[in-house]
Amino acid sequence: MRIAIDSWDPGYGSGASDVLDLVPSEVPTDAGAEVPLERWAPRRVDDVAPWDGVVFVDGVQRIDARAWVTGDDGVTRQGLCVSVAAGAVRCNGVAEVLDVLVDRALISPVGGADHLVTRHGMWRHVPVAEDDIEVFDRAIGRLRASLEATLAQQVASSGDQIVVDGPLSQHRHLAGALGYVKTLQRGYGPPDVLRVAAELQPGERTPMLVIGESVARWSWYVRLPGAIVHPLAGVVRCETSGDVSLTSAAELADAAARSLPRFASAAHKDARAPQNLYPIAGLERALRSRLGDQGLLLRALRSAAA
Repeated sequence: MRIAIDSWDPGYGSGASDVLDLVPSEVPTDAGAEVPLERWAPRRVDDVAPWDGVVFVDGVQRIDARAWVTGDDGVTRQGLCVSVAAGAVRCNGVAEVLDVLVDRALISPVGGADHLVTRHGMWRHVPVAEDDIEVFDRAIGRLRASLEATLAQQVASSGDQIVVDGPLSQHRHLAGALGYVKTLQRGYGPPDVLRVAAELQPGERTPMLVIGESVARWSWYVRLPGAIVHPLAGVVRCETSGDVSLTSAAELADAAARSLPRFASAAHKDARAPQNLYPIAGLERALRSRLGDQGLLLRALRSAAA
């Protein structure tokens, strides 16, 4: 018997389940895009130069208060007051926060609801179809993704490598951007893909595969430094737009495998080590502070509602 304790804080779920536990994705996948599947093996990239400068883009969200909104028909429905923020931090020897955007919304299924104006800001009304928690979650995700996409476009002119925390989604048209997925929930392609990912050593990557058809993405796995307590410990999935050539995607994949380990966090400093990279963790702390004091905002919301 062998027991190992994962450094990933259980409060965040799991960085990745065991290889066999990942839910297979139904998205069409081509695992032979870079090399045939039978030649899949870990790839070292020691001779590749790391990025000179990199800009990390991330966002945070918070539920400020639950609301009850009564429409003109006299029917009362549940809503949420939420705050979201997105930021960009540039790393080139030192870390510098480039910009931060904040948005606040009253998400409610009541048509024509008023914006909620307080002394500390306005929660603009965002209509949804129904007062269901999954509907609310998707609406919050869209608000956050929209802010991140706007910010990524603003900082793209810097010429640095852009790394977006999470799948590319709305960033897929941002040329050369890299999506950084630190929590593995789906398995893409045949079982050999994750088998090779589990064999990676720190700084190695898998060959690339193509995910999707109409909106295709190049994707690959990289292992970060840290204790390998289970097969996918420290393994992250990267992706970039399928609009770029195989050569350009491979160059980006090599540079990512060479560069990302430099930013990997240590277990004694971060509850989601090593996947929660230091620049992203620092940016998240800065963004949460920009959301404002939750107690103060709650009192302001209650006062405005009254």
